[in-house]
Amino acid sequence: VNVTPTYQVELLGQDNWVRTLRLGFQCVGILYADLGTSPLYVFSNTFKYGVGHKDDVLGVLSLIIYSFLLFAMVKIIFIALYANDDGDGGTFALYSLISRYARVALIPNQQAEDDLVSSHRHLSATRRRAQWMKNLLETSKPAKLTLFFLTIFATALAISDCMLTPPISVLSAVNGLRLRAPHLTTDQIVWITVGILILFFAVQHLGTDKIGYTFAPLVVVWLLLIAGIGLYNLIKYDIGTLRAFNPKYIFDYFRRNKKKGWVSLGEILLCFTGTEALFADLGYFSIKSIQLSFSFGLLPSVLLTYIGQAAYLRTHMDMTISNAFFNSIPSTLFWPTFVLALLASVIGSQAMVSCAFATMSHLQTLSCFPRVKILHTSRRYSGQLYIPEVNFFLCVASCIVTISFRTTGFIAKAHEICVALVMVITTLLMTIVMLLVWKVNIWWIAAFFVVFMSTETVYLSAVLYKFTQGPYFPLAMSAVLMVIMIVWHYVHVKRYKYELQHTVSPDEVKHLLERHDLKRVPGLGLFYTELVQGIPPIFPHLIEKIPTVHSVIVFISVKHLPIPHVDVQERFLFRQVEPKESMVFRCVARYGYRDTLEMAGDFVATLVEYLQYYVRDLSLYCTAEPLRTSYPSIRIDSFRWEKKPSGRSGRSGHGHGIHAEEMLTPIQSFSELTMHQVGMSNRLPQFQTAKMNLEEMLRIEEDQKVIQREVDNGVVYILGETEVVAKPHSNLLKKIAVNYIFDFLRKNSRKGEKMLSIPRGQLLKVGITYEI
Repeated sequence: VNVTPTYQVELLGQDNWVRTLRLGFQCVGILYADLGTSPLYVFSNTFKYGVGHKDDVLGVLSLIIYSFLLFAMVKIIFIALYANDDGDGGTFALYSLISRYARVALIPNQQAEDDLVSSHRHLSATRRRAQWMKNLLETSKPAKLTLFFLTIFATALAISDCMLTPPISVLSAVNGLRLRAPHLTTDQIVWITVGILILFFAVQHLGTDKIGYTFAPLVVVWLLLIAGIGLYNLIKYDIGTLRAFNPKYIFDYFRRNKKKGWVSLGEILLCFTGTEALFADLGYFSIKSIQLSFSFGLLPSVLLTYIGQAAYLRTHMDMTISNAFFNSIPSTLFWPTFVLALLASVIGSQAMVSCAFATMSHLQTLSCFPRVKILHTSRRYSGQLYIPEVNFFLCVASCIVTISFRTTGFIAKAHEICVALVMVITTLLMTIVMLLVWKVNIWWIAAFFVVFMSTETVYLSAVLYKFTQGPYFPLAMSAVLMVIMIVWHYVHVKRYKYELQHTVSPDEVKHLLERHDLKRVPGLGLFYTELVQGIPPIFPHLIEKIPTVHSVIVFISVKHLPIPHVDVQERFLFRQVEPKESMVFRCVARYGYRDTLEMAGDFVATLVEYLQYYVRDLSLYCTAEPLRTSYPSIRIDSFRWEKKPSGRSGRSGHGHGIHAEEMLTPIQSFSELTMHQVGMSNRLPQFQTAKMNLEEMLRIEEDQKVIQREVDNGVVYILGETEVVAKPHSNLLKKIAVNYIFDFLRKNSRKGEKMLSIPRGQLLKVGITYEI
């Protein structure tokens, strides 16, 4: 038994804590600036028409305190973060987690072998409620479609919200200049904001890791400063403001203000905007780091700030509320606070931008969005991404929003609808996860659903009441994004089903490969297809036009599983196509939605290495079966495989592989087996069987040599250039979606060869048209 020394365990524990503290420090710079800058505009928007009653300030403060604690701390930090998909959070991760326990995917590419991947499980809890939920999701097409619709709706809202968070945060901070420079016009404020936004998006290519370390110290100073100002205001103006911790003031506030108090909930929910992005950005950090930095850093700082502002407002009810935050700052601290507020507001947009990058990456794996370039900015943390196209789009959209709407009031109302709807959808998906995955008492699940769904729908109703005053804008943007997602996914599913229905039968494949006019040219041909079963119809189309194929052909399907990562040892799934002499294989390359696609050269090297393993193991199985029948006493797993000396250490032993340039030499090991385990050859009545097995071993080596030789002769990547059109008798809506919208998206999206990093000199495209 191997026992880890005590000092190694201590070092491991220290390393975990060091990593947690490091990530916690980055959390401050990436996640909390948005929540930390919400005091800039919450009171200003809530009391934009003035304070009607002195205790209304206490009522609103009490709502802010308990809303922040309930939705940000309880729901997200201490419940939702545990509903993660192997460390990844957000709406898509919830959908992915549900997909692992119930077959809800709309694309029929599931394989039984996927369940053998160590981190991929199609399981459910043993409770009857989990089985009921699983059967409902798998057998009801409306349930599948509803779940899919909710997921893409939430992601569309999250992306729309990313267009609003930077303008409202930066514009709120820049507006503070008017207290010291009242001559500034609205146009000048707007253009200063636009310049800051452009600069912010220009540095996104540096990556979350660098931005987090750069911004985190500034946000720490900001949080300490506003906490100190809040404490100062509380002591100086009204220590009695602490009475707001009594929820009685909430009821008094609603009793006095009635409908007006209900409508103000839309502005109050701005105090916890950014929490859903915090959940989505979990893949950048860890649960412990977020909980630690939130509980001991953000929470006390933000609450002190709101309490201090409320204390100031209770003694200055006649003042202008539009700049409540900056008015409450001691005059000697105005400029340092303004500079930090400006920096923190810019940084506050980082959480939403990071969320947009993660969301778009997830949409790619779900085949719900045209292809874009995804760059991983950190070698240490795989979830940290940068997407140039998305960054440019957000930059342009944020500037347009700022120039068009010019004030925080309209942007705030538009912001509210995104927050409220994503809250509700997250609660619905989390309830499904609790029923399907978690082994939690049903009464706890019911309590969670009732408490959060009831309160969140009240907030949502308040926002929808002001629909024409701003909420329509993000819904319109979300509708456009959803049309793109739905059309792209619809055509993708239809194309996959078309290819599945028109797969080439084994007899037809055999006939094609045995055609007398078919020429086999040297080299390895990698034929990319989306099908995970069978040969696609584009293959006979290619042979019909150009009756020439490579000596070794591998049909490759790149498939994303609903898990964050797939280990490279479990990545490739091979099948050999008959006849065996044709050297044609099918391969499914399985990735998680956070795995990076390798460069073409690295991919081929790994593919060929594991193809060699497959050829060995397949032949070993064929050889072992007759040997097992003749010699039942022999353990098949006792075979010992050797390889030719290569001058460097390799791997040996049954179940292990060899490097691509190394060839197995099984003759010696088989001789040892026959001599020592079976006995001398002249004592074997079944010696002919052993001889046949020896010949099979020699064939393994020959097949591996053939594969390696063809790789050395050159690799050609074959991609289908598929044009999809609607059938002539299709309805008008389908023709518009397929022939115009999808065609436009396909022509303007990133090409498949660029996504796969295929060298242009080794690329062969085959054109074909599908009618769906």
